[in-house]
Amino acid sequence: MRLIHTITELRRALAGAGAAFVPTMGNLHAGHLALVEQAGRAGRPVVVSIFVNPLQFGPGEDFERYPRTLEADCALLEPLGVDYVFAPAVDELYPQPQRFRVEPPLADELCGAHRPGHFAGVCTVVLKLFNIVQPHVAVFGKKDYQQLYLIRAMVREFNLPIAILAGETVRAADGLALSSRNGYLTPEERAEAPRLYRTLLTLRERLAAGARDLATLEAEAAAALTAHGWQVDYVSVRSQATLLAPKPNERALVVLAAARLGATRLIDNVEVELSEPGL
Repeated sequence: MRLIHTITELRRALAGAGAAFVPTMGNLHAGHLALVEQAGRAGRPVVVSIFVNPLQFGPGEDFERYPRTLEADCALLEPLGVDYVFAPAVDELYPQPQRFRVEPPLADELCGAHRPGHFAGVCTVVLKLFNIVQPHVAVFGKKDYQQLYLIRAMVREFNLPIAILAGETVRAADGLALSSRNGYLTPEERAEAPRLYRTLLTLRERLAAGARDLATLEAEAAAALTAHGWQVDYVSVRSQATLLAPKPNERALVVLAAARLGATRLIDNVEVELSEPGL
């Protein structure tokens, strides 16, 4: 495995080879490693980027304190057969202020409503990384469901020759979706955190049982979290195909949520396949 810090060196190393690519912000956990293993099954060489992207952090967010653990990350990646780790400095990707940005649709919906500019920052850095790595396949996790949707849309609308694969959410034994930010939780908050997933499962079960008043289902789920000390950004039932409010004949839905425990913002989602339409 080779650690590379510059665009020039990475392009020279790849020499036009179509890579299987996993972009990350580092501080890797089992969820990231599952994506890397999926990339390895999809093709070679495997490239993993580690870059904490300032464009996707808003004022007062955790850019400065986001964990940077490059040495430990490389130790986890090497046994997986990763060929190249690309870990550029900020001024390598942004040698001057980034004036041209990707402004994606749905940027003000769901997480975008609570993190202005976040998805423009995500899509801009991913497009830059795609131009640098030029992969034939890239893997993104379903835990960041809105991000996955927007990356797929960007690839489609810019006619990029990249297949976007979705990795299933990896969870702890108690159901909590793995996330680098879980490390911010206090022991008491960590014990409470699986409630988010359980709440989404309950909402999914109610949909499967025939409940169709989405506004009431969402409000009751949010209230259940609030009653246990969560600060809820949203709980929302959306169409998997559009991430908009589902139409009456749609069966493939997704329940998404974002909420804070103390200072830590957690996101999660569950997909729903209705046996018959009827919303």
